Amino acid sequence: MSKVKRCNWALGQFDEYVAYHDEEWGVPTWDDATLFEFLILEGAQAGLSWATILKKRKGYRTNFADFDVARVARFTDKRIEKILTDPGIVRNRLKVVSSVTNAKAFIKVQKEFGSFAEYIWGFVGHKPIQSRWASMKDVPATTEESDALSKDLKKRGFKFVGSTIMYAYMQATGMVNDHTVGCFRRGPCKKLATTK
Repeated sequence: MSKVKRCNWALGQFDEYVAYHDEEWGVPTWDDATLFEFLILEGAQAGLSWATILKKRKGYRTNFADFDVARVARFTDKRIEKILTDPGIVRNRLKVVSSVTNAKAFIKVQKEFGSFAEYIWGFVGHKPIQSRWASMKDVPATTEESDALSKDLKKRGFKFVGSTIMYAYMQATGMVNDHTVGCFRRGPCKKLATTK
C-alpha cells in the first residue's frame, strides 16, 4: 500500500491537525458561518502556531456561540470578561474584543453585499487561485490579493486582519489552493473549485 503524500506542514502532527489538512484546508467555502469561524480563528492565531488554535477550537466554539455572528456581535463587556477566564481559548483581550468588533463589521458587509462570501470571493474573481508550489517553502506569506483584502477589511473596521493573517485565511477557506504538487488533496480541492 502506497503512503499518502501530504503537504509537509501536516507531516508528523497530531490526528486533528492531519484531519484538518485532509478534510478542511484548501476546501473552497462560500458559507458565511464557516467564513466567520475562520476569521476568528485566524485572528486568534496571530503570533501563535496553528496547532495551538486547533487544540483550542472546541473552546472557541463554546465561547463564541458556535460562531453565530449575530450573537457574537451582541457580546457585552461582561461576556468578554467571562470568556477571558477560560483557558480553552487564547486569553488575549485584544483578540477577544476584536472578535466582537469583527462580528459587527461582518454583519455590515453581509448587508451591503448580500453575503460575506460574495464580498470576500470578489478579491479572487469568485474563483480559487490554483497554485503550483513544489514545496511549502515556496509559498509566499502574502500576495497582492491578501494585501488588497487586508487593506479593505481594515478600512471597514476589522481588526487582526493583516496581510499575512488574511493569506492564511485565504488558504484555509480555499480562496487559494496551496496544496503542494504531489499532495493527495491538491486535485480534489481543485475540482471543488468548480462546484459552487
